[in-house]
Amino acid sequence: FTTERGCAEFWALRNALGYWESTKLLVVLRFLSRICCTVLKDHRLTTQQPFHQLARRKQLLPSAVLHNTVRCMFIQTQDTPNPNSLKFIPGKEVLESRTMEFSSPAAAFCSPLARQLFRIEGVKSVFFGPDFITITKESEDLDWNLLKPDIYATIMDFFASGLPVVTEEAPRTDTAQSEEDDEVVLMIKELLDTRIRPTVQEDGGDVIYKGFEDGIVQLKLQGSCTSCPSSIITLKNGIQNMLQFYIPEVEGVEQVGWCELVVVDDDDDDVEKEANST
Repeated sequence: FTTERGCAEFWALRNALGYWESTKLLVVLRFLSRICCTVLKDHRLTTQQPFHQLARRKQLLPSAVLHNTVRCMFIQTQDTPNPNSLKFIPGKEVLESRTMEFSSPAAAFCSPLARQLFRIEGVKSVFFGPDFITITKESEDLDWNLLKPDIYATIMDFFASGLPVVTEEAPRTDTAQSEEDDEVVLMIKELLDTRIRPTVQEDGGDVIYKGFEDGIVQLKLQGSCTSCPSSIITLKNGIQNMLQFYIPEVEGVEQVGWCELVVVDDDDDDVEKEANST
């Protein structure tokens, strides 16, 4: 309405419709004109830039998206025959094709992860397998529901840091072949590595070969098997029976522990427990 023609048209419209009717009509026309201007402006924008380029420009790069996401890890738990031990499966490799046990914080000097787990109140021992971690609590009175959150957080934070699980790793020597080993000992070691140890590791533990003397195989149980109530049954019905089936020279199995020596023999069904001075 800034031009003379616009003013003349306004007064003609006012005289024909009246003041209020003409004012309402002008408001509606102004609103419609603004909508038309907006549509035309958007049309010019889309015609100047192809749609596929416009869509590609608005997409975020994957690196930018991942940079803002929180590191997440799904950890599974699995019960073991020992009610005081629980198996944690982080979905990542822990130790490559070997195991390690830490019975105290002092023994965990070579593992940053084990040291952090021992800082959790109630943790008695830590055991690392190829793809799992077994935690043993101090007593049955401790509730796993109170320990799990701290254990979950410690494992997730450690793997997110990228640090090595073990900084000083000694090679495994208990079942390594030696020139001094006779045929029976070599068969025992091979059977332990191929048949027995994989089965025990499924329960969150491991078996360490300590020696063979006078027909008795000396073994040390680790992880969840250390203080398991059914460890003697595992020795007699599991390990000993398999060793005797494949190796007739084996007469019995000894469990060498930190506090006791358990002897399992076919000639005596009772289990003899003696204090271990070593």
